[in-house]
Amino acid sequence: MATKPELRDIALQARANAYAPYSNFQVGAAVEMADGSVFGGANVENAAYPQTICAERSAIVSAVAAGKGGKGTLKRVYVVADPIATPCGGCRSVMGEFGTHDTEIIIANTAGQERVFTLKQLLPFSFELGDDPSL
Repeated sequence: MATKPELRDIALQARANAYAPYSNFQVGAAVEMADGSVFGGANVENAAYPQTICAERSAIVSAVAAGKGGKGTLKRVYVVADPIATPCGGCRSVMGEFGTHDTEIIIANTAGQERVFTLKQLLPFSFELGDDPSL
């Protein structure tokens, strides 16, 4: 299991590689999978804004490409941005695909201030096939 400082370091290293020429808003993320493996990701902007990929999704895609993805495999996500920012709706949805209600989401700034959420707090009524919406 990675320590929070280890996840933070990986997210900061990834953030340094972010490609953000349009917004100048660099984001780095680290994801820890159920088997303890950790992957980093950075945001990659594109002049056609919808083609931009967020750091959180970049890290998750790296985990999937390494054969570590699947339902319930996302354990923790650490995101670093200045100013501190919660993941966008698209990232929350992708986290919901691979995480559980208890997946820990840590958002931080480069000064080290952090807030911790569960995926259920950030995505309380996520879409799942076969879910009973009355629950």
